[in-house]
Amino acid sequence: MAVKVAIIYYSSTGTTYQLARAVEAGAKAAGAEVRFLKVQELAPEQAINANEKWAKHHSDTADIPVATLDDLEWADALIFGTPTRYGLPTAQLKQFLDMSGPLWAQGKLVNKIVSAFTTTATAHGGQESTLLALYNTFYHWSSIIVSPGYADPIQFQAGNPYGASFVSNNGQLDVDETAAASATFQGKRVVEVAAQFLRGRE
Repeated sequence: MAVKVAIIYYSSTGTTYQLARAVEAGAKAAGAEVRFLKVQELAPEQAINANEKWAKHHSDTADIPVATLDDLEWADALIFGTPTRYGLPTAQLKQFLDMSGPLWAQGKLVNKIVSAFTTTATAHGGQESTLLALYNTFYHWSSIIVSPGYADPIQFQAGNPYGASFVSNNGQLDVDETAAASATFQGKRVVEVAAQFLRGRE
């Protein structure tokens, strides 16, 4: 059976969304059944509409389903994406994770295969700290973290063993080929490790 993967992300102006699509491509190439999901927007319409790129991306992705706790329970593997906010995950993604308590209490997140990716506006803008902060949640879930590491040559170009990442120059740059390839590898690696784990559990 195909590995069930939920890719759950937040993106305001679209950079993290682009990276999420590259992760999705890798997961699908590895044969996974994928749910591509965003988390609920929390910012007021006034703030969104004050930023042209944010307003456009918000409109362009209106049809993407919003993640629910059912998606967490359904998936064998979970891959989360977020921009950084002061070196931490966004409030939008954090609120979704904070709602996972009922599943955590029932042990339904134990041994989920998990990974994460991120984007920043500037170099050294908190990529590693954001991913490590996300991974703290997964330790509490008793999940199994699968990072890309340096398990593929693209990682020596991308340079971030914690998760795919990209610097957007304050939203001015689209995700480049190196970052996209790193994200695609991460999606593929997560599925391959999850498949091995599921076979071993059987």
